[in-house]
Amino acid sequence: MVTADPVTRTVWDAAATVTDPEIPVLTIADLGILRKVTVEGDSVTVTVTPTYSGCPAMSTITADITDAVARTGYDPSRIHVETVLSPAWTTDWMTEDGKRKLREYGIAPPTHRSVPAGPVTLQLGLGRPDVPCPRCGSHATRELTRFASTSCKALYVCGDCHEPFDYFKVH
Repeated sequence: MVTADPVTRTVWDAAATVTDPEIPVLTIADLGILRKVTVEGDSVTVTVTPTYSGCPAMSTITADITDAVARTGYDPSRIHVETVLSPAWTTDWMTEDGKRKLREYGIAPPTHRSVPAGPVTLQLGLGRPDVPCPRCGSHATRELTRFASTSCKALYVCGDCHEPFDYFKVH
């Protein structure tokens, strides 16, 4: 979000500092769930799109956004966090910096775009993406389970360094 309005930019920047409670190295801006900020007089609306419609972290994120924006001088009762589910969040909204932070934290970032450009080829079978190990870079990895510590991650293991790691699934 780029805005010439310095008041809106200040509020955006404050909201953008909020981290994901499940992956604390990522901000909501890194994840791409911070969608819009609207300032009208003494009222602020921050629009977010959760990674999953039932994301359990949203109540914490909402409270953290309210606290962050309140620190810019707004009355918390005049700060509204709006959850928008359409269009649905996609890993395509993650920033490159966010993907780098995931890798450095030991979580493999999404490996490709959620919607391929051009014609779509249908494949039989489940096929898993090529997921490099975030620790050693090896491509000799395999999925252990489709759901890991959170529903947005799968659990993988590296065949070279033998370390398990989370993979942030393409969504």
